[in-house]
Amino acid sequence: MNQLIRELLDRPGPILLIPDAVLLPEGPANGFAVVIADGSFRAVGPAEELKRTHPHLDGVRLPGHLLMPGFVDAHHHLTQSFGSALAFGEPSEIFRRVWVPLEGALDEQSVYIAAKLAALEALRGGFTTVADAGTRAAVDVDVVASAARDAGIRCVLGLVCNDADDDDPFDSDTAEKHLAWYDGDPLIHPSLAVSVPEAASTATLRRVAGLAAEAGATLQIHVNEHLAGVERSLVRHGLRPLEYLEHIGALGPHLLAAHATLLTPRELTLLADTGTAVSYNPVASAWKGNAVAPAMTMAERGIRFGLGTDGTRGDGFRLAEAAEFAQRIAYGLATGDSSCGAGWTWLEHATRGGADAVGLGAHTGAIAEGLAADFLLVDVTNPELALSWDLPWELVRRGNRDQITAVFVAGRMRLWCGRPNGWDGPALVRQAAELARAAVERAPIIRVHPTSTVARERSIAR
Repeated sequence: MNQLIRELLDRPGPILLIPDAVLLPEGPANGFAVVIADGSFRAVGPAEELKRTHPHLDGVRLPGHLLMPGFVDAHHHLTQSFGSALAFGEPSEIFRRVWVPLEGALDEQSVYIAAKLAALEALRGGFTTVADAGTRAAVDVDVVASAARDAGIRCVLGLVCNDADDDDPFDSDTAEKHLAWYDGDPLIHPSLAVSVPEAASTATLRRVAGLAAEAGATLQIHVNEHLAGVERSLVRHGLRPLEYLEHIGALGPHLLAAHATLLTPRELTLLADTGTAVSYNPVASAWKGNAVAPAMTMAERGIRFGLGTDGTRGDGFRLAEAAEFAQRIAYGLATGDSSCGAGWTWLEHATRGGADAVGLGAHTGAIAEGLAADFLLVDVTNPELALSWDLPWELVRRGNRDQITAVFVAGRMRLWCGRPNGWDGPALVRQAAELARAAVERAPIIRVHPTSTVARERSIAR
């Protein structure tokens, strides 16, 4: 698109957008348009109809573009962006050896820059919402909120409530204040978090679950992710982690169970019966997991779930592809299921399903009247998408972030052709590179495997 269209898209006030097609929950709708005002979709329908009903608006035509919902990252760690490839090639439970030490080495400035860097990467990948599972850096979590707000991304912001290894008891007042602090904030949605069930006392788990349920907020917990965690729970409680959370009354629509890769049939029933949501994180499974969550079974059982990056890479299209690919490799090949969700399943759970899983289903996730105007303009004239026979499938398997022309959050353009709108992205990246080197040098990180360069040298030497 040219500079004139960019300027038209960036202007305040009600605006009528007329793309070639709009991706609705039921599929692509050719000849549709949207009206945006005050950060929300005011109307969605056939372009000719909206032009008649809104004659005071000069429509902005967007030839060669699809208007689609922004992706929702149902599980992120915004303050771990400085780690990047430190975890590559490492065995499971790297949080003990990499992430906790790294976050412990961050000060207020580096927390802000790390979180804003992660938010920029997410926007570049088409994410309009991220669910941050909470930082263990010794700073006020509002620093993370400021970074997300300044970057222009919607954030479900977790406050870590761990108390099992702390001398101080859980402070219920702090959790309640966090849940109330962002009331009316257009981009920040407060959440509570416990790293893993064993990181909090039984009383605290019950209390935070109750607080989240009462506030209509989300409680984020890593659940049944690794074999070691399942075994520790069995030794301590005689129950698997998800079973333990059910035993103490912590399951329910307020709970977002991150990963949930190791589930028994009974645990799947617990999820379905209680309305508990899951973040299916397929890239994390491939990079450092013990298993792939049975997402196809979850879909069939009506279990709520979204797709999460776990901070691996901020690319919504590649996440949707990984979600389908992992199911086909882990389950589809063995059963002869060549469809594995027929494409649309992964777009659905990367957008509307993800919004529901993180507690924002009534707020965002779809192109629909009354919802927040969180959306992407995707160029469909490129070689990957122009010869279209089945656009939802093609977006899953051939979509890429370089096809995203613009990203809008709450009706405002936040990204244009990969660059943030209104602030200096390259300057942020340069600053992050400097701070990251210093933080990693300070952090007592323990890696099991050498870097790829060292590994190659050792291989040649052998």
